[in-house]
Amino acid sequence: MQAATTGHAGSAARATGIGVIAILLWAALALLTVRTGALPPFQLLALSFGVAFAGGVAVLLPRGRAALADMRQPLRPWLLSFSGIFCYHALYFYALSHAPAAQASLIAYLWPLFIVLFSALAGGRLYARHLAGAVLGLAGTALIALERGEGSGAAWPVAGIAAAFGCAVIWAGYSVLNRRYASAPSSMMVGVCGLVAVAGAICHVLLETTVPVGAAQWAAIVLLGLGPTGLAFLAWDYATKHGHLALLGPLSYLAPLLSTVLLVAAGETPARLTLLLSALLIIGGSVVATATRRRR
Repeated sequence: MQAATTGHAGSAARATGIGVIAILLWAALALLTVRTGALPPFQLLALSFGVAFAGGVAVLLPRGRAALADMRQPLRPWLLSFSGIFCYHALYFYALSHAPAAQASLIAYLWPLFIVLFSALAGGRLYARHLAGAVLGLAGTALIALERGEGSGAAWPVAGIAAAFGCAVIWAGYSVLNRRYASAPSSMMVGVCGLVAVAGAICHVLLETTVPVGAAQWAAIVLLGLGPTGLAFLAWDYATKHGHLALLGPLSYLAPLLSTVLLVAAGETPARLTLLLSALLIIGGSVVATATRRRR
């Protein structure tokens, strides 16, 4: 019995570690998106998820019929994954086009806090250290938002901010509900990426004008497709089904921190003292949330 419990704990720890890979990949999302230039949102969505689908097919192709069998899943996990990923990005792109991009993106990163709270409502065990870590991480994220919003006299557009807030709620809800379909293989996400690419292409044709894509933009799109919109979803799908949701939430606060560091290093945003304070809060929150209790 003790060996089985230990094995289950080790498996959950590995799944949580795989979730950290997704978080690290998402940290590059903002910088890579900036490097794609002024592409219309749904055009970028279709191209990046198209690359993700092509890359996933290349990985699954050697498995042959076994890979196809992974796609034969009930309708509900397909609907949940597709609606979660597509609706999140639709609201995210709307928020970035109707509100300051930096602030809207950071507001969308409230989803780690909602994951911690939703996982408790879904029956998970929520300890005081999880709440303390989530509060510290939220404080750090809020400090980044306030610092990057300085100097702007105009009020934030309500519609854009509401859309960004909706992003956080949708992604947290998807991450928690996805645990109900733990039996569905994560390789199914390759097919979901294909559906998202098709839906993005349809929205692009109906709502946008196609913009020519240059070589540098293609390089950023390929990196997006292979990383933040590709492997990241496979890793996150597995982590939310088998890992510790209450720990993944606070750990996800590393994404906005690392994203800001990358933007500073690339010269896309200036470095300020408040960024250092935010880093201390976010990292401190992750340390507190993942601290293990001492055994007697």
